[in-house]
Amino acid sequence: MSLISSHAIIEEGAIIADDVEIGAFCFISSKSKIGKGTKIAQGACIYGNTTIGEHNTIFSHAVLGSIPQDLKYAGEEVELIIGDHNTIREFTLFNPGTAGGGGKTVVGSHNLFMGYVHLGHDVIIGDHCILANAATLAGHVEMGNHAVIGGMTPVHQFVKIGDYAMVAGASALSQDVPPYCLVEGNRAVLRGLNLNGLRRHVAREDIDALRSAYRDLFESGKPLQEVAALLLENTASDYVKNMCTFIINTKRGIPYERTQG
Repeated sequence: MSLISSHAIIEEGAIIADDVEIGAFCFISSKSKIGKGTKIAQGACIYGNTTIGEHNTIFSHAVLGSIPQDLKYAGEEVELIIGDHNTIREFTLFNPGTAGGGGKTVVGSHNLFMGYVHLGHDVIIGDHCILANAATLAGHVEMGNHAVIGGMTPVHQFVKIGDYAMVAGASALSQDVPPYCLVEGNRAVLRGLNLNGLRRHVAREDIDALRSAYRDLFESGKPLQEVAALLLENTASDYVKNMCTFIINTKRGIPYERTQG
């Protein structure tokens, strides 16, 4: 049975599953869909065509689904889709997609979004990610799984952040971060592998393969794309293949310091 405050405003047409909690002074739009077990604290607002999965915890004054902060937006039908078991802290702002970006902002499951995090239009977030306080993602940013962004970090539009990557706090990221890597600084540059994150989830032999590949890619002084293509042809490691494929497909480039070979 759902527990909904009499002081909440829920527009007719909203679909609310069983065992949902909605606090006082919340607003829920007519096109919202909220999955079972989700808890929405007082003062949170769910706008537009927003789908929220099961067992999410949404804290006070979060704003989810308000129209994109994009001057090209002209009132077209767009969506925000959120998976399951996410924690969305106070004063977060998630915008839906735009027509130019496919019309959807998509958030996976088991993520933590700390206070004041902003997800711009057409952002795609995987699973098990952490975005610390005031991390700010511009439009069209994509994050893989198990990625971490430190607090007070802005991410430029169209940037891609790979699986298990970490962006250190107070960085400014304008280029793509390969899977398993750590970037830091303003502007952010590669500092090595995200070893702390990898050691929690990845076997030692796979980490060793990534270490070797990282040296070849970023410390040999050889052309990055050529090294990535050669490694992709010759490695047996799925992790190295994932890293090399990401590098080959990058559109914004990889932020690393070039060395002489």
